[in-house]
Amino acid sequence: MEVILEARRVAKSFGVGASRTEVLHDVSLEVRTGEFVAIVGFSGSGKSTLVSLLAGLLVPDTGEVLFRGRRAQEPGPERGLVFQNYSLLPWLTVEENVRVAVDQVFADRPVKERRERVRSYLDMVGLSAAVEKKPSELSGGMRQRVSLARTLSMSPSVLLLDEPLGALDALTRAVLQDEIARIRERERATVVLITNDVDEGLLLADRVLPLTPGPRATLGQEFPVDLPRPRERTTINHDPRFKELRGDILGYLDGLRARARREGSASLAPPPALTPVELR
Repeated sequence: MEVILEARRVAKSFGVGASRTEVLHDVSLEVRTGEFVAIVGFSGSGKSTLVSLLAGLLVPDTGEVLFRGRRAQEPGPERGLVFQNYSLLPWLTVEENVRVAVDQVFADRPVKERRERVRSYLDMVGLSAAVEKKPSELSGGMRQRVSLARTLSMSPSVLLLDEPLGALDALTRAVLQDEIARIRERERATVVLITNDVDEGLLLADRVLPLTPGPRATLGQEFPVDLPRPRERTTINHDPRFKELRGDILGYLDGLRARARREGSASLAPPPALTPVELR
């Protein structure tokens, strides 16, 4: 498979002078077409900084981000980003929030075609009955569905998910995890998921990549997820291979955390959560 998105020895710092902190150090990543990659790590380790670099919202201090072999230092519709905080325009309806993206990316298409595209993606995420509602009239899960529909409507080559379910309750999060898996299968999308939930990564991804505690975080050992698809929430928790992978990843993360303590790292948050797959 073709390498569609790549980070080569990327580093990123914030601050000036004595207060300058290198958040990410020497990060290299290859994502292949059609692949689902989950990057897991502790709070404050630089996960959102990494996805912002991949999306072109930030420029690396050193190293480079490549899309299809060409340097990518600006945002583009080929890399669609879904944020944790929904990022909807509160004065627009559900339909209008999606139409903003469609009109910008497909400005040369007929009005009827753009309208049909908006409606088809809202239908895909189950929001056909809510097209006239404003974001304030929606639940958190519904707002995130709008955000997902808006990003998908641009037909990105790579879908970047920056902890998109982190602000949701566990039951809603479980439902949307299944929705993301279904949409990914339908769209044959390439996905990079940023998460602090190991189970979420194992449920959805082909590979799980831990990010070491910061500062100077980098990607650690890779864990291929060789669980067959589709992965059923009601049965996967009893799968011996699932339990083995979860134990391996959590053990690795605990080891990273212990080393960070010994070395005086500031990033000592608790290990990533385990709850969503436990819920039925």
